[in-house]
Order: sequence, then structure tokens, then C-alpha cells
Amino acid sequence: MYTEQVMEHFTNPRNVGVIENADGVGEVGNVKCGDIMKIYLRIEDEVITEVKFKTFGCGSAVASSSVATELIKGKTVKEALNLSNKEVISELGGLPTVKIHCSVLAEQAIKAAVYDYSQKTGKVYPELEGFDPDHEDDHHDHVDIEY
Repeated sequence: MYTEQVMEHFTNPRNVGVIENADGVGEVGNVKCGDIMKIYLRIEDEVITEVKFKTFGCGSAVASSSVATELIKGKTVKEALNLSNKEVISELGGLPTVKIHCSVLAEQAIKAAVYDYSQKTGKVYPELEGFDPDHEDDHHDHVDIEY
């Protein structure tokens, strides 16, 4: 059911924790389905120098969070904003169709954290146009299973 990569990131997640006084914090999820993801960013000169996460959810949600943090650490903010759920799925060696929404959550949590950073700093990122982290959205509706 789960790939080796998913199991590895679930049992040994990377970058778990909280960054005190983070430059950006994003929380997304849906209590109804039980998946809540929070991402913390430390940003210096437009580069993500530190990233941590806290996730309440299934193994796929934890694994998606873990992989996403690895994929954006050391990247520019713009590179992080271009991370897609398909890249998360690929790095995990695939996810069961019913769990693909977890990868969408990871993508949205990163955007929410950068949105928070942009609000604090006044920086504008075209990639965030139309993004609303407070919108009560069901991330299951954004699942794209063609990967």
C-alpha cells in the first residue's frame, strides 16, 4: 500500500518541530478529515535557511510534510512557491489515490507560510495571487491524480 519512501518519512520524519519567532508560519487543513499541517520558515536573503513542521494526520500527511520540508530547505522563496504536490508524490515514490490530498496539503502549507512572511515584510510574490490561507477550503477538492 505505501512505498518504502513513505514509510521512511513517516517513521523517521525530517524537520519536525517549531521555529520560535519564525519569519513565516502557515497552517492548513481540515478538522473534519483530520489532517492539519503547520509549516514554519526561517528566511534570510530570500532563501529558506530553516524549515520545520508539525502535522496532525495520517502517515501520508506526515510523510508529505517531511518530504516537502526537505525539498524547500536551501531554496529561494520563489522556488518553494513553485513546489507542486506532484513533486512531493514523486519524491515519495507515489501515494495511494485516496491519500494524494496529503501532498496538496503540503503544497498549500508552504504557500500559507510564505503568505504569512509576505504579510509581515510587505514583499509581493505573484505566485501567491489569488491564494487565501484563511479560506475554508477542502483540500480534497484540489487533488490532481494524473501524475
